[in-house]
Parts: sequence; C-alpha cells; structure tokens
Amino acid sequence: MVKLLTRLFVKNSENLKSPTVRRAYGTMVSVTGIFCNILLFAVKLIAGTLSGSISIRADAVNNLSDAGSSVVSLISFKISAKPADREHPFGHARIEYIASMIVSFLILFIGVELVRSSVEKLLAPTPLDFNLIAIIILAVSIGVKLWLSLFNRTVGKRINSDVMRATAADSLSDAGATAAVLVATVAARFLPEGMAVYIDPVMGILVACLIFWAGLRVLNDTKNSILGQAPDEETVNAIRTVVGEYPEALGIHDLAVHQYGPGHTIATLHVEVDGKKDIFASHDTVDNIERRLRYEHGIDCTIHLDPIVVDDERVNEWRNRVARLVKKVHNGIKIHDFRMVPGTTHTNLIFDMAVPFEVKESDNTLKAAVAAMIAENAPNFFAVITVDRI
Repeated sequence: MVKLLTRLFVKNSENLKSPTVRRAYGTMVSVTGIFCNILLFAVKLIAGTLSGSISIRADAVNNLSDAGSSVVSLISFKISAKPADREHPFGHARIEYIASMIVSFLILFIGVELVRSSVEKLLAPTPLDFNLIAIIILAVSIGVKLWLSLFNRTVGKRINSDVMRATAADSLSDAGATAAVLVATVAARFLPEGMAVYIDPVMGILVACLIFWAGLRVLNDTKNSILGQAPDEETVNAIRTVVGEYPEALGIHDLAVHQYGPGHTIATLHVEVDGKKDIFASHDTVDNIERRLRYEHGIDCTIHLDPIVVDDERVNEWRNRVARLVKKVHNGIKIHDFRMVPGTTHTNLIFDMAVPFEVKESDNTLKAAVAAMIAENAPNFFAVITVDRI
C-alpha cells in the first residue's frame, strides 16, 4: 500500500533531498491520516452512543484530535518546503519540530480530558449495553491504527521526519488504547453487574495513561531536536570516512554538527595537517573534503586547518607522553592541538583536552590533575590546557 500511494502521489520519489518531494510525501501521509481518523471518529461516536460507553466516545474524540494532528503536519510540510529568505537564512525545515511539539500537546490534552471524564463516570457509574456492531468497529479500528502507525513510521524513516515519527507513535498508542476499550466492552458483557459498571471508566483511565505515555515520548524527542542533540553515528562516520581518505589529513577534532531541520545539516571541524606542507595544497585538500561532504552526504561543512609539528622527535615524545598521562585521569580523554614552546626558564606545553561529558570532575579539577602529573615528570614544564567537552 505504501509503494502504491507513493507511486500515485509522489513524483520523483527517490529524490529525498528535494523540498518539493518531501512536501509531497508529507501531503500524502497527512491527507491519508485526516481521512482515516475522521472516518474512525464518526463510526466510533456512533458505536459509543449505541453502547453508552464513555471509553468508546473518548476514543472517538482521540481520533478527532489525531485528524487535527495530521492537519498540523500538513501545514508544517507546506511551510518547511519554503526556500531560505533574509529572515530565515537556514530555511524553514525546523517548523517540523514545532509541529511535533504541537502534536504532543494535543495528545496530552486528550489524555487530561479522558482522565476527567473517566473519574466522573467512576464516581457515578452506569451500565453498558453490549453491542456487536461496536465490537466490530473497535476491532477494525485497531487494524486501521496499526496500519497508520506502520505507514507513518515507514515514510518518516525514509524522509527523516520527526513529525511523522511522532504521528506513528501516536497511532500505535491509539491502537493499544482501542484494544483496551475493546477488552472493557467485551468484559462488561460477562462480569457481574457490580463490577461491570466500573470496567469502562477504569479502562478509560488506562487508555489515558497510554495516551500520556505517547504524548510525553513525542514531547521528549521534539525537545531534544529543538535544544540540539549529539549527531547521529551515521553522520559522524560519514564525515570521518571522507576525511580519512585523504593522507594529508592527520587528525580530526572539535567536530560539531547542527541540524536545521531534516535535510539541512551544518558541520564544523578541525583537521590537523603537517605544518611544513604548502598551505595552498592543504587548503585544496580541505576544499575537496568540504565539497564531497556537501554533494555526497548533504552536509554543509566548514573546516579549520590546524598545522602541527610532525618531524620533531622531542615534540612527538612529549605529545605521546601527555596522551598517556591524561588516560590515567580518564581513559576517554584525548588531546589535540599539541604545541611545545621552549623558554629560558621553563617550557610551555599547550594543548586541548577532549573530555567526555560522562567525566563528572570540573574542568579546573581535570586541568590541575594533568598539570600536576606533567610537573611531576618535568618540574620546569608548565601545562596550558583548554578543555573541550565531547
């Protein structure tokens, strides 16, 4: 079904970097979600009215909110496809993050309303009418929601869309919520009357918990995207692989990756080169790396050249010695930008330490520890250290 809809509604579907193609995918998925959820809302509202079930009616309203979420997604894809302008030089793709957050708030709002109505019915319970049509409608609804979840997840993974992944999680939780309502409706038929009147509001609260869980998960994922998060392993490996194919590039550090929405990645990094090599040749190497990352991986990259000394035995000896010393503080610490500046009375060792965020000691504590170890090895050597958290 996914392939059929893609073939019918998305032209040039393989060109995933095109904003127009992404918009076509978003429109296809959003319109499908709107149609399915409005249909489910209508039939569940009828089923809930016939059976007198508050959990079925609440599930119907949940589907209506899902249709609203799909409308939000539809609008977000339309806006994200707009090109960059003076006010938004990095484009509009981050609107998808905002749309995902709106979807999460809609999910949480439905959860709050469901808890309120379920508690009211728990305090004043009323019996349910067993209705075969309602049972069939709920069963079909579960199947539709599972398909919508798979549909959104498949396309969301293909075009790297947070809002589609959020909708997929929402649809999956809806399937679980509807399954709980179905269990409540069937159980009410066979339980003693004193218990049967409570099964519906209890299941309504359970459904609300599932909805809350989905909403909070979507909100957390969106929050990470907006605040900025560590680059994914695939992006880091792509950058390291391209740089590693150039023998002139002796090392890489200070890598930072910024996402300005799906399909718009900006990266900065430092590449170490032999300080005695021709600066124009080194610059040409950097240009080639930047060009390949842009056209092969869609990463706009800016590279800073770091010239280092490679043929001085004394510098190399102390670089290796300091690298071993910092490992004693924490095995994950690495050094870069190592320089040795001899003086009349002392020698400065100037370098950066790349320290994992997992190391809880403060930067000053780490610098003092390493400086003390260096001074212990050579009293007239001073350490000038810059700490980078990675």
